Parts: sequence; structure tokens; C-alpha cells
Amino acid sequence: MAAACSHRHSTMSSTQQHKRPLLLGPWRRAFQWLTVVTIILIPWIQPNGVSIIRVDIPSLSLLFFGQVLRIPELYLLLLFILVSGAAFLLITLVFGRLWCGWACPQTTLTDIAEWLTRRLKLKIVSNRLQGALIQKIIAQTFFALLALLVSANIIWYFIEPQRFLSALVSGNLHIGVLVTFCLIALVIYLDLALVRRLLCREFCPYGRIQTSFVDAATLTLQLPDSEKKRCIKCNSCVRTCPMDIDIRNGYQIECINCGRCLDACRAVMAKRNEPGLIYYTFGVDNRGPGALLNPRVAMVGLLLAILISALSYAVISRAEASLNVSIVPVTAGRVLDGQQATLFNVWVNNRTTSSQLYQLNVVSAAGETLEIRGQTQEISINPGENRQFRIMVLTPVHQQSTVVEFQLIDSSQRQVAGARARITPAADNN
Repeated sequence: MAAACSHRHSTMSSTQQHKRPLLLGPWRRAFQWLTVVTIILIPWIQPNGVSIIRVDIPSLSLLFFGQVLRIPELYLLLLFILVSGAAFLLITLVFGRLWCGWACPQTTLTDIAEWLTRRLKLKIVSNRLQGALIQKIIAQTFFALLALLVSANIIWYFIEPQRFLSALVSGNLHIGVLVTFCLIALVIYLDLALVRRLLCREFCPYGRIQTSFVDAATLTLQLPDSEKKRCIKCNSCVRTCPMDIDIRNGYQIECINCGRCLDACRAVMAKRNEPGLIYYTFGVDNRGPGALLNPRVAMVGLLLAILISALSYAVISRAEASLNVSIVPVTAGRVLDGQQATLFNVWVNNRTTSSQLYQLNVVSAAGETLEIRGQTQEISINPGENRQFRIMVLTPVHQQSTVVEFQLIDSSQRQVAGARARITPAADNN
């Protein structure tokens, strides 16, 4: 009897397990919503009044988690591009089109649009909305509002959201920003209203690129040949596929690895007390996670680690400020009161996220402090600002060129930047 009870308990446990299959849909939707909320909230996170991520066009700088990166610093831009390229390649090699089904903004926006159409009892036939006129109007209104929100969110990564909304409501938004905002919103609205999955199926280049990188280690959603004999031809996987493909026909470039067919198959087979037939595998041969241990993945992973380390070191070790000087080319040096006067253009860039006060000193090759005429004390520079001004440096008259050193000193009397310039002898104009 104990054995019989144990057998019944085991059977009930097995039945309950198949009646409640592990579905990936809730996890996918949770991930998408987490991503959406994060992207919307990031521009609003402003420690000490400074955005954690924002491209500041007036100062040509990138605010990135406490660092102010000047866009003209090309070596940082190059490193960032290389890191992005290596990360893209590694993600493609390992996860294939999982990005498309789980994280791509196009997929997320289309999922939201299709969710609303289902709630309004509308159908999408040949990429066109079918249903009552009032429901269509509600859907189109929702698409327009969603497009405006997405467009505003994109603008917030260039202009603080508070400043953008205040200028928009008061009618003082710059015409260039307003036109950009409207154009982005229009493109997104047309995408939601007319294009949707067609972009993924016909125009997106990522699927074509990914196909050339797929190998034995790439994560793939498939119905293995070994499981096809158990298929009951219910067509649930086909009906639920957002890309209108049949996974039973093998790997297809249009598949975005969203896992809807996997959930549909598991739900149907659970009623038969059987596991689903569709699942994610590493490569079409299903070699398991061990397939990741191959030279291609290892080489790209190592390259990415090296590039991230180089970029991190370059960002962390960079100076808090930069100083550049050049002699004003249209103004020749001249002798005044027994000293040579040379006019300089000076650029000071504050790379921190707070306003700074600097002073500027100039010393000769012998270490003597030279006289400067112009603003050299309490030079106030805003976060990320690259300020230009002119000064006149007075040096002893020499018969040959001499080198002088410029020193930028912060409020704690630390030298945070320096520069050198060569002064050539000038004719006596007294």
C-alpha cells in the first residue's frame, strides 16, 4: 500500500508539474518592462543636479556616470566604438537573435501595440488593423501618444527632462529641438501604425548579420528532429508566432527567438502530461553550454575584456581638467616696457560634474613666475564646460626662443593640468 501511495504521489506530482509548465512569457515581459522603466528613468536620475547619462551638445561632451567626456577626445570615442563592436559580436555569437525577441526596442514597442489591439478586439490582417472604427481611433490615438513619449524620452538623453518639458509647455522650445521631437514622433507613430513586425521580417539587417555568425555555440530556438515524432500537429506554435513562421520547418532567419512557440507547445503538451517539444539549444546540434568553450567565443571574449579594461583605465586615469594654449596667430609678439608681450588663446575644460574655480600660473624654463595680464584668478568653469579666453604673458627679452609652462591650479592648490608653449623673439616696437 505504501508503494501504491508513493506511486500515486509520484504520478500526481508529475501531473501537477506538466499542468504548470515553466513558461518564459512572464519572464520576457518582466524583462521588457524593466528595460522600458530603466530607459525612461535614467534621464531623471541626476545626482547633484547632473544627469548620469546625457549627451550635452552645447559643450560637445558626454556625461557618463560622474565622468564628463569631451567628444573631441577621439581616443575615448575610438575605444568606446571598439568596445561596442566587440560586445555586439560576442552577444551575437552567444545569444543569436535572443536580443531581437527579448530586448530590441522595436519588438517591445510592437508588443505593446499588439497588446492594445487585442484588448480592443482588433485584428491585424496583412499588417492592417481590422475591426470597428471607434476601436481603430482609440488604437491610433494610443499609438500617437506612445510615439510622443518615446520621442520625448530620446530627447531627454540630450536635454534634461525638466528643462525640456518646461520649455515645451511654455512654448519656448528651440525650433530645432521641436522639429526633431516631431520628426522622431512621426517616424515612431508610422512604425506602430503601419510597419510593426514588417521591419523585423523584411528590413532589419541584424538578422542577416547574425546568420553569418551563427555557429555551434549560438543559442537557438528550435524543434529538434528527435522531437518531431511527438508533434501532434496542433499548430499552436504557428498561431502564436509573431513572425508568421513555422518552427517545425527548421531554422529560419525571420525567427526572433522570443519563445512564444515554446510556451504554446509546453502548454499544449502539459495537458497530455508530456514536456514541450521546443526549447533553446546551444547550436542546432544541441551540444550544451560546453559548446561555448570554443576558440571564436574565447577570442572575442578576451578581446572584449581587454578593450573594456583599456577604456575603464583611460576614463578613470584621465585628468580632472585639461589645458590647451596657443599663440594668437594674427598678433605678433612685441616689446613693451622692456619685456616681450605675447598674446595667447587659452582653453580650459572642466571634466568634473561640479563647477570649479581655477587659477592660471605661467613659469619660465628656470622656474620663475611670469607676469600675466588678463583673467588668471578665480576662473569659474561649469561642469563639462570648455571655456576660451585670452591672456598676455610678459617674458624677458631673449635673442632666441624660450619655453614657458602654463599651470592650471584648482581651489585646493593642486595642479590639475599643464601645457607648454614656445615664445620666439619679437622685434622692439617701442
